[in-house]
Amino acid sequence: MVKAPRAGRVKTRLARGIGTVAAVWWYRHQVAGLLRRLRDPRWRIVLAVSPDRAVDRTWPKGLGRVSQGRGDLGDRMRRQLRSVSEGAVVLIGSDIPGVKPAHISRAFRALGSADVVFGPAPDGGYWLVGVRRGCALATGAMRGVRWSTPYALADTCATFPGMRITLVDTLTDVDTAADLPQRQITP
Repeated sequence: MVKAPRAGRVKTRLARGIGTVAAVWWYRHQVAGLLRRLRDPRWRIVLAVSPDRAVDRTWPKGLGRVSQGRGDLGDRMRRQLRSVSEGAVVLIGSDIPGVKPAHISRAFRALGSADVVFGPAPDGGYWLVGVRRGCALATGAMRGVRWSTPYALADTCATFPGMRITLVDTLTDVDTAADLPQRQITP
């Protein structure tokens, strides 16, 4: 899940702490590094892009790209989780500096016995969500979640009643300047 790296449109809470230009710079470099680190023959990377009109711009060639579509974060993630017809699918945020291929691999392995997998974040949210192949998402999945609060993970888990949920690695996402490693603040 990526956003076009445009001032005032991406990492706005981070920009309050370090400035708009620095926040956009950080995001561009974070996404570029993330894509380099996560390329692996075990999975296919597809960028779910917002806004929809940015699907064909900015992003590296050779990667699949789809629009996120309309709605809140839950609507957009649910749409992506439902769009894959074969195999398990794992969605990650684009603002997790510590994610490595081993984290993604553990999430896919967890889907061998679980219906849904989450990678928790220390702030109560999550950096990863995945569903196993053939897992039918209920209409209410990911609806009514208090996004950007300490309740986001718990609220989301509650929208998957009766499903086997597994948690994998806890990683920090970068929402504000306090989340940002000091060595990465200055462009």
